[in-house]
Amino acid sequence: MTTGGRVTASLSSSSARVARRFTAPERHLAFWIVAWCMFVSAEVWVLVHFLVNGPVAPLVPVLVVFRIVGGLFAACGLVAWRRRPDNYSGRLMTATGFAFLASPLLLQFESPVLRTAGLLFRNVWLLFLVAILLTFLSGGRLRTRMDRFLVGAVAVDLLVVTPLSLMFAVVEGNLLLVRPDAPIAGAIDTVYRALNLPISVIVATVVAARWLKASPPGRRALLPSLAGSVWLLFFMAVLSAGLVGVRLPQAVFWILAIFVVVIPVAFLTGLLRSRLARGGLVELLRGMRAMHPAELRFALARALGDPGLVIAYPVAGSSAFVDAEDRPVMLPADGDRSVAPVRREGELVAALIYDRSLEDDPELVEAVGGAAAIALENQRLHAEAENRLAEVRASRERVISAGDAERRRIERNLHDGAQQRLVTLALQLSLIGRRIRDDPTDAERMVTSASDELAQSLEELRELARGIHPAALDQGLDVALDALARRSDVPTTVSYEPGPRLPEPIAFAAYFVASEALANVMKYAHASATTVSLRRTATGVVVEITDDGLGGADPALGSGLRGLADRVEALNGRLGVSSPPGEGTHITAELPCRSTTAE
Repeated sequence: MTTGGRVTASLSSSSARVARRFTAPERHLAFWIVAWCMFVSAEVWVLVHFLVNGPVAPLVPVLVVFRIVGGLFAACGLVAWRRRPDNYSGRLMTATGFAFLASPLLLQFESPVLRTAGLLFRNVWLLFLVAILLTFLSGGRLRTRMDRFLVGAVAVDLLVVTPLSLMFAVVEGNLLLVRPDAPIAGAIDTVYRALNLPISVIVATVVAARWLKASPPGRRALLPSLAGSVWLLFFMAVLSAGLVGVRLPQAVFWILAIFVVVIPVAFLTGLLRSRLARGGLVELLRGMRAMHPAELRFALARALGDPGLVIAYPVAGSSAFVDAEDRPVMLPADGDRSVAPVRREGELVAALIYDRSLEDDPELVEAVGGAAAIALENQRLHAEAENRLAEVRASRERVISAGDAERRRIERNLHDGAQQRLVTLALQLSLIGRRIRDDPTDAERMVTSASDELAQSLEELRELARGIHPAALDQGLDVALDALARRSDVPTTVSYEPGPRLPEPIAFAAYFVASEALANVMKYAHASATTVSLRRTATGVVVEITDDGLGGADPALGSGLRGLADRVEALNGRLGVSSPPGEGTHITAELPCRSTTAE
């Protein structure tokens, strides 16, 4: 298994974003209480001040409605934010509502700083509203370059043109005033309103184009955004008509007011009608840490609400798809089924085939697709962990088998070699004891033979002990490697980098790697020269054995190199073998260790 951080790091940005959205902690109740108190206080203050001190004109009821709109946006936004914390649209709606209220609220104060801020925030609501219109189906997130360009254009319009106009506008408490000049201020304000109209046209065009390209369920989901775009275009057209002196009937303003009241309610309805259940998806994401491949389809189908969900996996090297049981799957081109690709780091790893009616809830499809990517990544990492565990088990079995074989070899060598010689020596000593007085000459000859047998037995025991634990290692690894080089039939050069004395397990492993490698060189390589080098690194030592022989060594075809790898990996090291045919063999053993004792 793996940690959530590792999974997220290896996923595509889309899947990682989905995981973060639905596993983030919820806000405390105190946050919502404070937010609601701020909104209600601001709304009441603005309405009371307007009704008491506002102008007396036929359009006063319409202006009251526009003041109420800010409260509606804030209220609907807070509800959406609380119910759908994964979706930024609720936050944008809340910001739009407070932006509607900010200017009339700040302009009530006599402080020049607050009044100037009120003048600057006069049209900030437009920035948040455009962002909502463009990102309603993407969870309030700017996904395309066009979205970023349009929101950036509105932001530049607000940050540049509005302050520039205030530099010449004669307004009470205006701290940005540089030179009073009403005509220039009016001209700049006209330019500002004129720029807003084409931006609104482009926004409406983009939303309309997306609506036309969407499926019928997708069009239903886009209706709030489309309605808001139409209202924004209508509103900017009315403002532009006023700039050129066209007098519009009062009914037009009533239509604008009633229409804008409906928009936040439509946005809220669109957000809450989603079948996306945050709690259910959180549980799904948590449960995927232990989910088996056979359970994945059922879990995703339950989260999506589509029992007929199919997970299609691409076949490597072709355009075909199969299901979890390797049965061919055809991706639907149209009809009542749709396809959502599941990607990991930009690579297609699966495709979800789901009911087309779910396209009116694109966030749900996106969330389940992200969850599928996380599940598939978990499955891949789980399979890798299982394979690694199987390799470790096999390695341990090989180590145990090698140990058993080594014990049997030692037993056989003792039985067939030194033991037989010692038995013979005992018999000879018995004969010598009986003949030493009767036939001294024959006894002397038998003593010489016994001495030879004893010498050969001692040599065999030394060889056997050298295989178990080389005595030369007690004098240092450099001495032991030099001894190996002297016993080799192939001319061998040793290069040893001095340093702290190595721990005994590391020193023995390095010696064993060099010994086995040199034995293989003598048996199979037909080499004319070999080099053995030991160098130290920040984390341990590296032993390298290189010959100029035939090459072609393959760890998978023999037990010798595989045994070396097992011994090195048992110490958390790594064995590398490079042996191109005809170019010799290069063996590298990296052994991690920490040592402070001087050699």
